[in-house]
Amino acid sequence: MSTIWDHDPETGEIIEQPKSNAGEYSVSEIAHALKRTLEDTFGHVRVRGEISGFRGPHSSGHCYFSIKDEGAKIDAVIWRGSFGRLRSKLQEGLEVIATGKITSYPQKSAYQIVIENIEPAGVGALMALLEERKRKLTAEGLFDSARKRPIPYLPRVIGVITSPTGAVIRDILHRLNDRFPRHVLVWPVRVQGETSAAEVAAAIEGFNRMTLKPDVIIVARGGGSLEDLWGFNEEIVVRATAASAIPVISAVGHETDTTLIDFASDLRAPTPTAAAEKAVPVRDDLLAEVSSLGARLSGGMRRTMDDRRTRVKSAARALPRPDELLALARQRFDSAAGRLAQALKSNTREHGARLNRVAPRLSLAPLRAVIANERRALDVSGQRAATALARLMQFRRQRFETAAKLVDSLSYKSALRRGFVLVRDDKGHPVFAAASVKSWQPLTLEFADGKVNVREDSARQGRLL
Repeated sequence: MSTIWDHDPETGEIIEQPKSNAGEYSVSEIAHALKRTLEDTFGHVRVRGEISGFRGPHSSGHCYFSIKDEGAKIDAVIWRGSFGRLRSKLQEGLEVIATGKITSYPQKSAYQIVIENIEPAGVGALMALLEERKRKLTAEGLFDSARKRPIPYLPRVIGVITSPTGAVIRDILHRLNDRFPRHVLVWPVRVQGETSAAEVAAAIEGFNRMTLKPDVIIVARGGGSLEDLWGFNEEIVVRATAASAIPVISAVGHETDTTLIDFASDLRAPTPTAAAEKAVPVRDDLLAEVSSLGARLSGGMRRTMDDRRTRVKSAARALPRPDELLALARQRFDSAAGRLAQALKSNTREHGARLNRVAPRLSLAPLRAVIANERRALDVSGQRAATALARLMQFRRQRFETAAKLVDSLSYKSALRRGFVLVRDDKGHPVFAAASVKSWQPLTLEFADGKVNVREDSARQGRLL
């Protein structure tokens, strides 16, 4: 202890006061020291309690709420990055297990947990969350039976979404090969864990985007706990299943397991093996049924033909014989044939008498008058045609003579008659210049009264050949 001196403000007297040797700390130093102590002592912890005061993410994307039990409450914060990665949906009153780091908030002298992961605590909490999610999706109509599509009777291609390494895919392929071998496309995914829901949803959407789409999709996984199957209760999987244009068969878990994808799928199978059985019929049964139907068809055809044959025979016995059917017609024909000769004679006599009665009234004078009139008209037409033809011929002759005179005046032969000469080479082509003539080249000179053959000499003087 040390001594310090001070004065009394009322009396002004100087008084002696003892001084402590303890060090002094600022508020910030104390607050940050406590913060470091909390973080060093606890580090990462798992806290179980009930969510209280949850109002959804803040405008910044962070979430602020509390976790409480019957005796205490601790503030909690989830940063925006961690909130986006949460698998479970937070809601007021949900019992959870939060994993994070205990720290303090110096500005409020309060401690809190910074949560990195959070999950429902126990099966009861998961079931409550499952029921709440089921009610929500049911209200949206995703589970309505009216929107479910029929499964094709015999698909050509089957898409399977499951783990590529488990026994599930082997059971499905083995069952398909036993019943009716089909082409199978396997889309490998994780069927458990944080990324399983996103992978399953992406696989369903991927099959729907393919050019050559499968005819049916099987989403399969073996049995497990509620936590193991939780990925198939996520909204992203349910919505992808409901939006699929390809019929979906769900086969998740054992027969007693139920997930939300079972309500959204077009058909639920109790096991993956049962899904393969529902996807295709039994080939041997189909062959046997076809064979049975073929035998029934053949037997039916035989019975029908026998029945028709019997009915025809019965009907034939009731019909009269052909001779009886033709007897009356034959008799009528004989009777008519016997009267035919006499009838022809009577008919000829009757027509002869009628001709004799009208013969005196017949005359060739009207016919001759008609012929004479036609002949006169023909003569007049012939004279007119001859006159017109003579005029046409005279006009065409004059035009021809005029054209002939024009052609003659334009012909080179008229120039030859005036004393000019046409020179041609040995190929008959006209020669227009002396320079184009080669030494000793044969030439032809054409006059008005004939042609003369010459050859060019070295002195450029033509001479007769």
